[in-house]
Amino acid sequence: MASPILKRILLFSPKTINPQSLSTASPPSSDQQLITTITSLLIHHRSKSRWTHLRSLILTSNKTLTPTHFSQIILLLKSNPRLALRFFHFTLRNPSFCSHDLRSISTITHILSRARLKPQAQSIIHLAFTSPVLVDDSNGQALKFFEILVKTYRECDSAPFVFDLLIKSCLELKKIDDGLKIVRLLRSRGISPLISTCNFLVSWVSKCKGCYAGYGVFREVFEVNDNEGKRVIKVRPNVHTFNELMMGFYRDGELEMVEEVWSEMERFECVPNGFSYSVLMTVFLDVGRTKEIEKLWEEMRAKGIKGDVVAYNTVIGGFCKIGEIEKAEELSREMELNGVEANCVTFEHLINGYCSVGDVDSAILVFKHMVRKGFRAEGSVMDVLIGGLCEKRRVSEALEIMRIAMRNDGFRLSGKSYELLIKGLCKDGKMDEALKLQAEMVGGGFEPNFEIYGAFIDGYMKLGNEEMAAMLRKEMSGIQKRQEEN
Repeated sequence: MASPILKRILLFSPKTINPQSLSTASPPSSDQQLITTITSLLIHHRSKSRWTHLRSLILTSNKTLTPTHFSQIILLLKSNPRLALRFFHFTLRNPSFCSHDLRSISTITHILSRARLKPQAQSIIHLAFTSPVLVDDSNGQALKFFEILVKTYRECDSAPFVFDLLIKSCLELKKIDDGLKIVRLLRSRGISPLISTCNFLVSWVSKCKGCYAGYGVFREVFEVNDNEGKRVIKVRPNVHTFNELMMGFYRDGELEMVEEVWSEMERFECVPNGFSYSVLMTVFLDVGRTKEIEKLWEEMRAKGIKGDVVAYNTVIGGFCKIGEIEKAEELSREMELNGVEANCVTFEHLINGYCSVGDVDSAILVFKHMVRKGFRAEGSVMDVLIGGLCEKRRVSEALEIMRIAMRNDGFRLSGKSYELLIKGLCKDGKMDEALKLQAEMVGGGFEPNFEIYGAFIDGYMKLGNEEMAAMLRKEMSGIQKRQEEN
């Protein structure tokens, strides 16, 4: 039995190309002369003068190139696909010289696919879907283009992956249903898209229609039940297929199904990679199953699977979450020794971990190392670090940390951090500094809340400034009243 790849080759095996076969009737001799002349001009003239001569020729001939003319010229240029592409772009810039339809677009698409110029071919497919000149029925455009690609495939001596490019274009332009229909049409002809295309399809359907819809596509594309209820594999999925499925379920919060897909991977005898383990460990981290994270990590080591930065971060985060900061620190050192570069998430896990066990000095060292590496801390991490310092009445150090963080372009301190710092300054009786920071806070778009008002009132009372405390109480009462009225 022929394999799916062999079927692709057999169905679309090339035959001798006849440029005139793209037309329903042979063009008049004058048209054929024009086609031959233009082709010769394109091939033999220098690049700088080629386009000027071409404009002059078309103007003097007083003719407009039809889509059929264009297709015939492109087929004559098939051995020089880049020149064919430049001619196509020339016709787009000079629409009065040449018109296009889906058939002419299919010709240039096939010629570029034949030459393995995949990005260029896919950009032309996008044009077929989006050009207002070509689109007459947006709902049926993809299927119409697919039919024309099939009809012109052998005439253009194309490559099978042209249909994979078509499916990917449908997905990228969010024509999900059209992409699915094309896959089904190909399969009805005994052709299976490339495994990468199938994975892309599962991924996009999961993102756009939900994880269960993506799983349904997986079952349709990769397996089917025969009459006896036995599973028959159509196309064998690879590890990337299962990774896409697991990511889809994780993204939609269906954590139990991530484990189900992991079991499915074993049934297909597919070996998980580092990313697969990372996804499953992330699920275990989210539900607090940290002991199982350790087991998976040891399993990875036993199988010789090297962890990437995502895997390391997941395990480090798991240790930090349960307060086993020494294990997390040991793993971060191992990570460095194995040549895996730490990223922002690595440092954030460690800062959170050290703060959770009250070791703010180590957290500060990690933060400064993080800054030296060029990473920017997120607001939530700064809340934890500043909160840890303020809790220990080390407000001046917290202010220093804040200033270091704000040197980084784009960093924005959270309202929570402002609140922690102002309350800390007020406790220390540093009211002028607290007022300056409160003004900075308002400039950053955060209005003082009742917690901050309370901190100022307490601070002024400790200093014996009852008049200022009374004014703030009155102001706070007015704000509260207006909020109740609204």
